[in-house]
Amino acid sequence: MNNLKLPQLAWYGMKELELPLPEGWQAETYNMAGYNLPALTPDQIEAAVADTMGTPSIKELARGKQQVVIIFDDMTRATRTYDILPAVLSELNAAGIADDQIRLICALGCHGTYTREHFAKKLGEETMARFPVYNHNAFGNCTYVGKTKTYGTEVYVNEEVMKCDLKIAIGSVVPHPMNGFGGGGKIILPGVTSFETTQQNHQSFYETAMQPREHRIVGMGTFDDNPMRMDVEEASQLAGLDIMINCLINTRGETTAVFSGALEPSYAVAVQAAKSHYLTPNAESKDIVIANTFAKANEGFIGANIAYRSVAQGGDIVLIANAPDGQVTHYLLGPFGNTSFAPLRRGARVPPHVNRLIVFSEYPDLASQSWFGESDKAIFLHRWDDVLKALSSHEANTKVAVYPNAEIQYCT
Repeated sequence: MNNLKLPQLAWYGMKELELPLPEGWQAETYNMAGYNLPALTPDQIEAAVADTMGTPSIKELARGKQQVVIIFDDMTRATRTYDILPAVLSELNAAGIADDQIRLICALGCHGTYTREHFAKKLGEETMARFPVYNHNAFGNCTYVGKTKTYGTEVYVNEEVMKCDLKIAIGSVVPHPMNGFGGGGKIILPGVTSFETTQQNHQSFYETAMQPREHRIVGMGTFDDNPMRMDVEEASQLAGLDIMINCLINTRGETTAVFSGALEPSYAVAVQAAKSHYLTPNAESKDIVIANTFAKANEGFIGANIAYRSVAQGGDIVLIANAPDGQVTHYLLGPFGNTSFAPLRRGARVPPHVNRLIVFSEYPDLASQSWFGESDKAIFLHRWDDVLKALSSHEANTKVAVYPNAEIQYCT
């Protein structure tokens, strides 16, 4: 038998999942271009953080400031904030900023809240001992900062963020199914905006993202003329974000590049790098597509997008979503009962040309199944032997595509 080795458990110890495939299957792995780039060293990260684009350094900006907030993305992103944070703190300390002037806020958007244990994974134990760390509250404690010209979005931002006179954000740039790429201004909208602000922004574009590719103005990898991205960036300017630090990650979630500076110039450079970094050869007309999720296993449903493009008429997809904490709680888009849903909920659909979507997770989560497909074509299994039994009708010479990081890979 052939064995697949796939990255797993970004926040739960990191491991390779070994899965056997039947002899005779012709399996081909489709990696993103930057999958095996080496991780940056601490010195390289420090130099990149200090080399700001379009604005003075953090150290220069911090001089004379009274209160500092560091905004970081949540557990639906593989950003190793603990790798980048020391360089930021070093700059702040060099400017005379004391620890009691700094707080950290998790940019949850409309996701569920996290615990101290999660924050320690993301930030490190030393950070937890030095600084207060808070969840963002999308349902209260937000301050009006203005209206965007792009789509007239009424922007309300976390009041603790707005009380600070230096605002720094740390995130990662990966392909995103609506904004084109994540990172950048998304750390503000939806990261630390009110529920109503996020709903207004998303409402304009959610249906558009479901359209055929040739008709979309938003979608995976779409950046230059993406109106959602423009609205998000305008909201970030209204919020007064001073420094944005974005990174790129490899197949194991390690930091391979860091871009620091004013939002628009640094994000534009980061996205240009990301376009080639996450670009993946397009598999076509495969009998089976195995789409593994790692960086966003708790948003594993995103991994189906690339698989749908690659499977042949009547072919099968295996989507691997090993998330010990389950699929993300999402107050804007998620399920909250068998027939109770968040306001922008749209049931996922398995396309007509797909025979079955087999979702494999070693951590069964019945409440989250509707994220993947409200259809009898979607089946949910938690033993690999059962997956192979379900696929037993496929004979020798079956053509198989494997995407190791399906939720952050994209094809042109």
